[in-house]
Amino acid sequence: MKTILLTVSSLLTIGMLYAQDYENYIGAGNTDGVTITSSSEEEGNEAIKVIDGSGLDAAKMEAARFLSQASFGGGLAEIDEVLDMGFEAWLDDQKTKPVTVISDMYFDIWDEIYNTYISEGFDEEDVFGPYTVHFNYAWYEMLMTKEDMLRQRMAYALSQILVTSFNSGLADYNETIPYYYDLLLEHSLGNYEDLLLGVSKSIAMGFYLSHFNNPKADPENNVHPDENYAREIMQLFTIGLYELDADGQPTEDVNGDWIPTYDNDDIKELAKVFTGFGPGGINEVVTWTTDPYFGLGMWGADLQEPMMMFDDFHEEGEKILLGGDYVIPSGQTGDQDVEDAVNFLFNHDNVGPFLAYRLIQRLVKSNPTPAYVERVAEAFNDNGEGVRGDLFAVAKAILLDEEARDCFWQEDISNGKLNEPVLTLAKVMKSLPMTASLGTYWNNGYDLLWEMGQSPMYSPTVFNFYQPDHQPIGPLTDDGLVAPEFQIFNTLTSVGTLNKMHHWTLWNFVTYDWEDDEVFGEGYTYIDEVWMEDKIVQVGAEGMMNELDILLTHGQLSEDWRNEIRIAVDSFDWGPIPHAEIAIYLILSHPDFMIAK
Repeated sequence: MKTILLTVSSLLTIGMLYAQDYENYIGAGNTDGVTITSSSEEEGNEAIKVIDGSGLDAAKMEAARFLSQASFGGGLAEIDEVLDMGFEAWLDDQKTKPVTVISDMYFDIWDEIYNTYISEGFDEEDVFGPYTVHFNYAWYEMLMTKEDMLRQRMAYALSQILVTSFNSGLADYNETIPYYYDLLLEHSLGNYEDLLLGVSKSIAMGFYLSHFNNPKADPENNVHPDENYAREIMQLFTIGLYELDADGQPTEDVNGDWIPTYDNDDIKELAKVFTGFGPGGINEVVTWTTDPYFGLGMWGADLQEPMMMFDDFHEEGEKILLGGDYVIPSGQTGDQDVEDAVNFLFNHDNVGPFLAYRLIQRLVKSNPTPAYVERVAEAFNDNGEGVRGDLFAVAKAILLDEEARDCFWQEDISNGKLNEPVLTLAKVMKSLPMTASLGTYWNNGYDLLWEMGQSPMYSPTVFNFYQPDHQPIGPLTDDGLVAPEFQIFNTLTSVGTLNKMHHWTLWNFVTYDWEDDEVFGEGYTYIDEVWMEDKIVQVGAEGMMNELDILLTHGQLSEDWRNEIRIAVDSFDWGPIPHAEIAIYLILSHPDFMIAK
């Protein structure tokens, strides 16, 4: 704590302060006639900044916190951009950014890798791909080089709600995942009904939840429509298990019991809708026909195309949804049935609060109040222009809400969430200056999955990496709170998390690819050492810690932990770069960083 002596050249009497608008006082940015000295003043950290306002970082901290929710984080340049534009204007500007097409990046990266190996004399049979690691390369290249950061963050959030995963048979048809992710990117700031319809027709989803080549009933041969997708589009994508009030709380019957939204008969009836989907095209393997056909497997399908409806294999007749709440008439095409069913589910009263709760959890906090959920649900129900399902309006409602922005909520016991592994790594890469040894940001991603338990599009089940209502045993559960991300933070991954943070900082080895170093060179990213050294030299360890507090903990770095960092840094005479690395490591490994507020 600095000891400060103020000498003011002239003082006005208290009586003169009344009955006038007076702005020339200490703390309003005025320094005329004021001299200030400090017992611990150093260059770049002068005590006068306490008075002239230049030493106050609250606005930058709030902008950095906003970026950590609305994107994957940002450095000082991005923070200044947000401050210049304002939060809402920044969100509006993000919607105008070109939509990233990750499948293009995926195939471009693979073409570069393949052509490089072949040019170096490798045998074609030894160059395998594209496969899952190339999606990982593309995801991190997208993260670090593309401008549509709000869209990317929303797409990543939606990927944990509308789940498909490499951790399934899709690993054998891995190019379906980039195309599926394109669907999320395209619609993440668009309309949820359009996204639901696209997901329902996606060959990735059709294979993952088994309504690809799903035939109509044939009782004589004991063939019945597959019920998997019908169940999950209700349970996980739209209406959930129980009827909800507008604020997301379960509706109770006269006995105080929760009311189920559907039963097994409803699943069977909806399953009839999702029959008749087959491949939308054929690939070069198929030489005996030029037309796709029902029953052709994934191995012969064009994995870029959405599924096609084959009406001869679609269940005929009317379909009675949710016990008669809606009846799809007989005599329609299969595509009309699907559109009717999706539209009915999309317009169900549950969808607004159901989706609001899950998106708030992914972007801001684990335990939103019912009032917060209701405000966001209202934006889903009507974007202000009479449009339902506008995900951009939903994103704005979530990110500009008082529970996301007001400082008051940061001290509330229900506030905050554990940063999941992907967000932890992404925040480090986006917030701190990075150097890419080869000019690319290809990251194999598997070390994050193995050691920390997560990687984009590698969910172990359709229920995501963690349940939205997960409660770890202990004080959180005792207080009736949920903490989804703690479901994958266990005795193994907690140690793995600290090990990875050690690699990122003290070894300064943040990401790396799996390509042959003799062919490509060593492809990895690391925290910019010039930046670390310059920062220590220019503003000292204390000044660097202040900047790291803005970038990584957004003003939440506690004074107790600051003291521990000071002690640790002072204990080693290793030079400026190791001192910076120690400071970064100790911040990353502390709850002030790991718990986002």
